Amino acid sequence: MNKKTILLDVDEVICFGGFLDAANEFLNTSYVIDDFTDYYIDEVIVPKERFDEFNAFLKEKNLYENALNRMLPGAVDAIKKLNDKYEIYILSSCVNPFDLDGSARLFQDKYSFLRKALPFLNPKNFIFTSAKHLFKADIQIDDCTSNFSSSVTTKILFPSYHNKELTSEELEAQGIVRAGIEWKEGWKEVLDILLER
Repeated sequence: MNKKTILLDVDEVICFGGFLDAANEFLNTSYVIDDFTDYYIDEVIVPKERFDEFNAFLKEKNLYENALNRMLPGAVDAIKKLNDKYEIYILSSCVNPFDLDGSARLFQDKYSFLRKALPFLNPKNFIFTSAKHLFKADIQIDDCTSNFSSSVTTKILFPSYHNKELTSEELEAQGIVRAGIEWKEGWKEVLDILLER
């Protein structure tokens, strides 16, 4: 029997990426993820006149170097449980829109992080793309509504700092199920949706 398929996002779903840590280091600040409601945190806190300097600073950083310390609660155990029942495909972007030429390093750093964090997943199932709408699967888990493919049967919005204000009506109109409101409870909610129901 063929397993049903899951397209699984990485950033803000499995772990928090290093953009906030890099911005805090660059600005000598101590922001935390819940201080924000905008997806692109660096655009909010880095002054426009220092943005080029910040992007040059980012080029020297592995944004996934400490991602094992920024895993979302319950992510590894939940993904292990889902991996027993479903065929999981990582579907994640590695393109920094502010540094297209320097984005190649993100692919390597994210791949290395995934191999360490989730060694039980098949690396042949890692898809790095921003064109998520082109893929078909039974289930997709993502934190951005714009990433959902119309070819996916069950769309699950993972709760994050930037999607709390979406209304139930907005999500229902797009055929999206919300896995709770708080990111700290997101993986428990995902398991409730996919294993308990």
